[in-house]
Amino acid sequence: MTTLFSSLTTTMPVAPAASPGRVARVALWLVQAAVAGMFLFAGGLKLAGAPAMVALFEAIGVGQWFRDVTGSIEVVSGLALLVPSLAPFGALLLAPTMVCAIATHLFIVGGSPMPATVLLAGSLAIAWARRGQLVSAWSRLH
Repeated sequence: MTTLFSSLTTTMPVAPAASPGRVARVALWLVQAAVAGMFLFAGGLKLAGAPAMVALFEAIGVGQWFRDVTGSIEVVSGLALLVPSLAPFGALLLAPTMVCAIATHLFIVGGSPMPATVLLAGSLAIAWARRGQLVSAWSRLH
């Protein structure tokens, strides 16, 4: 029995460990997909005129046009997160949107700012992870 076990362990191939770069890329894509999904859902609710979103923007007091603008930013930026060349720009557009959402919850409508805070953190993490693309785009402009 010992010889059978030893022959199995010496002849069985061992899968190579995933490289740290590959693990990081997969993790980044998972974060991007999750954040994009949340923004597509939230922006879609705003654009569809979900009663909760209409009431929220009524409480803000700026007008329903602002719901449409915010929903459009969230949907377009959420889609951009799924396109590698556009992902850092989508993330940068979402960051100030979430800062405003946090401020709105804290100072105007109440409720928990935690969902917006999590989405802000995700957006900033994506922008940071893809900062090389931002630097490259900036250098091409100048």
